[in-house]
Amino acid sequence: MSFSSGGGRKGLSEINVTPLVDVMLVLLIIFMVTAPMMQQGVKVDLPDARAQPIEASDERKLVLSATADRRIFIGDAEVQLEELEEKLRANPKAQADKEIYLHADRNLPYGFVMELMAAVQRAGIPAMGMITDPVVATPAKGTKKK
Repeated sequence: MSFSSGGGRKGLSEINVTPLVDVMLVLLIIFMVTAPMMQQGVKVDLPDARAQPIEASDERKLVLSATADRRIFIGDAEVQLEELEEKLRANPKAQADKEIYLHADRNLPYGFVMELMAAVQRAGIPAMGMITDPVVATPAKGTKKK
C-alpha cells in the first residue's frame, strides 16, 4: 500500500489574523464612540473648579444628582429629600461602597446642598465626591491672543 501525495492540498498551518484585527478595530471604534454617552445621572449645570481630576476606577460609583429645580435623583431614579436617607440606607451598592458622588447644579442654594450632604452622611456613607466641570485656562492679563 502506498499513499500518493500528488495533487492534494496540504493543511493550512497558520491562522489568518487579518479578519480578526479588522473586527477588533471596528469594536474599538464603536466603544470609543459610545463610551462618552454612557454617563450616569441627570443633566445639571455643574460649577467650575480649579482642581486636578480624580482618576476614575474601573467600577461605576453611585451618583446623587440635584437639578436647579431641586429634584433629586439616585442614579436615574427620582427621590424626595425626605426619603433620601432611607433610600440610601436600603441601596446595597451605596452601603457596600460607602462612597457616593454628588452631581449638584451650580444654581442650587448652599443650604440645600448641605441638606443633601447631611442626609448622605446620616445614611452611613462617609465618603462623598463632588463632581465639577474643569476650568479652562484663560490667558493672563496683558498678553495678547494670536
